[in-house]
Amino acid sequence: RFFLELDKEFSFTLDPCCTPTNAKCKKYYTQKQDGLIQSWKGETVFCNPPYGKEIKLWVEKCYIESKKNNTKDVLLIPARTDTKYFHSFIYNKAQIRFIKGRLRFSNSKNSAPFPSMIVIF
Repeated sequence: RFFLELDKEFSFTLDPCCTPTNAKCKKYYTQKQDGLIQSWKGETVFCNPPYGKEIKLWVEKCYIESKKNNTKDVLLIPARTDTKYFHSFIYNKAQIRFIKGRLRFSNSKNSAPFPSMIVIF
Protein backbone atom coordinates (compact mmCIF):
# COMPACT_ATOMS: atom_id res chain seq x y z
CA ARG A 1 0.00 0.00 0.00
CA PHE A 2 2.82 2.42 0.84
CA PHE A 3 4.48 1.78 -2.52
CA LEU A 4 1.18 2.15 -4.39
CA GLU A 5 0.72 5.66 -2.98
CA LEU A 6 4.21 6.65 -4.08
CA ASP A 7 3.66 5.06 -7.49
CA LYS A 8 0.50 7.14 -7.96
CA GLU A 9 2.59 10.25 -7.40
CA PHE A 10 5.70 9.31 -9.41
CA SER A 11 4.69 6.58 -11.93
CA PHE A 12 7.82 4.49 -11.44
CA THR A 13 9.43 2.74 -14.41
CA LEU A 14 12.44 0.99 -12.82
CA ASP A 15 13.22 -0.97 -9.65
CA PRO A 16 17.04 -1.31 -9.74
CA CYS A 17 17.66 -3.55 -6.73
CA CYS A 18 15.21 -6.37 -6.24
CA THR A 19 14.45 -10.00 -6.91
CA PRO A 20 11.96 -11.20 -9.53
CA THR A 21 9.50 -11.99 -6.72
CA ASN A 22 9.59 -8.56 -5.04
CA ALA A 23 10.09 -6.28 -8.07
CA LYS A 24 7.85 -3.22 -7.92
CA CYS A 25 8.14 -2.26 -11.60
CA LYS A 26 7.93 -4.04 -14.95
CA LYS A 27 11.56 -3.08 -15.58
CA TYR A 28 13.92 -4.17 -12.84
CA TYR A 29 17.47 -5.29 -12.10
CA THR A 30 18.35 -8.22 -9.89
CA GLN A 31 21.58 -8.71 -7.94
CA LYS A 32 22.99 -10.65 -10.91
CA GLN A 33 22.26 -7.74 -13.29
CA ASP A 34 23.68 -5.30 -10.71
CA GLY A 35 21.68 -2.10 -10.86
CA LEU A 36 24.71 -0.19 -9.60
CA ILE A 37 26.46 -0.64 -12.96
CA GLN A 38 23.40 -0.09 -15.17
CA SER A 39 22.33 3.25 -16.61
CA TRP A 40 19.04 4.58 -15.24
CA LYS A 41 18.88 7.48 -17.70
CA GLY A 42 15.34 8.52 -18.53
CA GLU A 43 13.76 6.34 -15.83
CA THR A 44 11.64 7.15 -12.81
CA VAL A 45 13.30 4.96 -10.20
CA PHE A 46 11.98 3.42 -7.00
CA CYS A 47 15.01 2.31 -5.00
CA ASN A 48 14.60 0.38 -1.76
CA PRO A 49 18.21 -0.79 -1.42
CA PRO A 50 19.68 -3.44 0.83
CA TYR A 51 20.10 -1.84 4.24
CA GLY A 52 23.61 -3.14 4.92
CA LYS A 53 26.96 -1.45 4.39
CA GLU A 54 26.33 -1.13 0.64
CA ILE A 55 23.44 1.30 1.19
CA LYS A 56 25.86 4.20 0.71
CA LEU A 57 26.63 2.93 -2.81
CA TRP A 58 22.93 3.01 -3.71
CA VAL A 59 22.48 6.51 -2.28
CA GLU A 60 25.46 7.75 -4.28
CA LYS A 61 24.16 6.00 -7.43
CA CYS A 62 20.75 7.66 -7.03
CA TYR A 63 22.40 11.05 -6.65
CA ILE A 64 24.60 10.54 -9.73
CA GLU A 65 21.79 9.15 -11.87
CA SER A 66 19.51 12.03 -10.89
CA LYS A 67 21.90 14.39 -12.66
CA LYS A 68 21.18 12.69 -15.99
CA ASN A 69 18.43 14.03 -18.25
CA ASN A 70 14.87 12.96 -17.44
CA THR A 71 15.86 10.79 -14.48
CA LYS A 72 14.03 10.97 -11.17
CA ASP A 73 15.10 8.78 -8.27
CA VAL A 74 13.07 8.04 -5.15
CA LEU A 75 14.78 6.20 -2.30
CA LEU A 76 13.18 4.44 0.65
CA ILE A 77 15.88 4.17 3.30
CA PRO A 78 16.40 4.30 7.06
CA ALA A 79 16.42 7.86 8.41
CA ARG A 80 20.06 7.95 9.42
CA THR A 81 20.95 11.62 9.37
CA ASP A 82 24.27 11.02 11.13
CA THR A 83 25.85 9.15 8.21
CA LYS A 84 28.44 10.47 5.78
CA TYR A 85 26.28 9.48 2.80
CA PHE A 86 23.38 11.53 4.17
CA HIS A 87 25.51 14.67 4.32
CA SER A 88 27.38 13.97 1.07
CA PHE A 89 24.49 13.02 -1.18
CA ILE A 90 21.13 13.87 0.45
CA TYR A 91 21.23 16.88 2.76
CA ASN A 92 20.62 20.09 0.77
CA LYS A 93 20.62 18.05 -2.46
CA ALA A 94 17.27 16.25 -2.34
CA GLN A 95 13.77 16.51 -1.01
CA ILE A 96 13.41 14.54 2.24
CA ARG A 97 10.14 13.18 3.61
CA PHE A 98 10.42 11.67 7.06
CA ILE A 99 7.88 8.91 7.61
CA LYS A 100 5.77 9.13 10.73
CA GLY A 101 5.90 5.91 12.71
CA ARG A 102 7.67 2.74 11.63
CA LEU A 103 7.09 0.87 8.39
CA ARG A 104 6.18 -2.79 8.29
CA PHE A 105 7.75 -4.61 5.36
CA SER A 106 5.91 -7.36 3.46
CA ASN A 107 4.31 -9.92 5.75
CA SER A 108 6.52 -9.15 8.74
CA LYS A 109 4.85 -9.36 12.16
CA ASN A 110 6.90 -6.45 13.48
CA SER A 111 7.57 -2.95 12.28
CA ALA A 112 11.05 -1.86 11.26
CA PRO A 113 13.35 -1.19 14.25
CA PHE A 114 14.28 2.23 12.78
CA PRO A 115 12.57 5.30 11.35
CA SER A 116 12.46 5.64 7.56
CA MET A 117 12.55 8.42 5.02
CA ILE A 118 11.76 9.00 1.40
CA VAL A 119 14.51 10.82 -0.51
CA ILE A 120 13.57 12.40 -3.82
CA PHE A 121 16.23 13.45 -6.30
